[in-house]
Amino acid sequence: MISQDLIPQEKSAAVTRALREAFGVTEFEDIRMIKNLAASMVFRIVVRGLPFLLKISTRTSDPRRHYSCMRAAAGAGLAPRVCYTSVEDRVSIEDFVEVAPFPVSDALVRIPAALRALHALPPFPEVPDGFDTTCMFLTGKGPAVDGFIQKFRAASVLPEGETAELLARYAQLAAVYPRRNARDIDAVSSHNDLFKPDNILFDGHRVWLVDWEAAFLNDRYADLAVVANLVVTNDAEQEVFLAEYFGKPPDAYQRARFFLMQQLAHTFYAMAFLWLGSSGKPADMSDQVPEFQDFHRRIWAGEVNLAEKDTKIVYGRVHWERLKQNTRQAGFGEALKIVSDGPAGSSANS
Repeated sequence: MISQDLIPQEKSAAVTRALREAFGVTEFEDIRMIKNLAASMVFRIVVRGLPFLLKISTRTSDPRRHYSCMRAAAGAGLAPRVCYTSVEDRVSIEDFVEVAPFPVSDALVRIPAALRALHALPPFPEVPDGFDTTCMFLTGKGPAVDGFIQKFRAASVLPEGETAELLARYAQLAAVYPRRNARDIDAVSSHNDLFKPDNILFDGHRVWLVDWEAAFLNDRYADLAVVANLVVTNDAEQEVFLAEYFGKPPDAYQRARFFLMQQLAHTFYAMAFLWLGSSGKPADMSDQVPEFQDFHRRIWAGEVNLAEKDTKIVYGRVHWERLKQNTRQAGFGEALKIVSDGPAGSSANS
């Protein structure tokens, strides 16, 4: 029987079943809590002298999609080996990754290579209704998107003029960028939660992607854009990043589509985190906004805790400032035209 106090009593029998089926034992030799989140409890356990990751999901949703995506990624060598999953108990056990320092210069080529392999997997399930927590949410139609926009506008989280500019940029992007379920969405098996660097692990030899709860079929540029926010700092690095992903230098359409997805990401994270951090009230705009690349360097280094409300506001403002900078340049209008014309139009003009 599981006797350690860290495992909730109501989950003790489920964890015992997991250990018995995975390893033929009923107890672990050591346990340490790594995360205690609203959606899951995550532990490092030791069984037969080896470390493993034990996760107890506290979500009420069915974890079938989560586990199937995780197993597919593990089978492709992109996620740690899966030792056990139970849909009924919402318990999983994976190999534990001992992390090593991951220089950004190394991540610049290793991560897009991993994304290329991920996006080549057989299609993941479609996004569940109301579940999309990526920037592609903003390209949808219906009451969920309309309600979110209306609440953001009514709350006056930003000053009136800035709210008007943000929503105007959003309207431009939504009018051009392919919507979900559009024929040219270029949907692939996606992780969808890589804006957090703790979901990208490096053991000194290879990249591992973890935490697959948000995985589903999505626009390939969504994963690319949020990772680029973390590791790409200039145009030359962007070319390296995209060439590593596509296997050759990107064409004009791919650059434009990637750029517009980045602006969608800035829009989404600006609105979402300003809203969350300010609890739907006007945000404090008095402090100076950190520089985008420096703030993301700190996120990559693990120096920023996005769970804190004040930090959520800063993160939202960082994305809003970046969006303003990028959309006030001529390149924004050019990218809108290229994506609006489509890949064929781009090829004809190149």
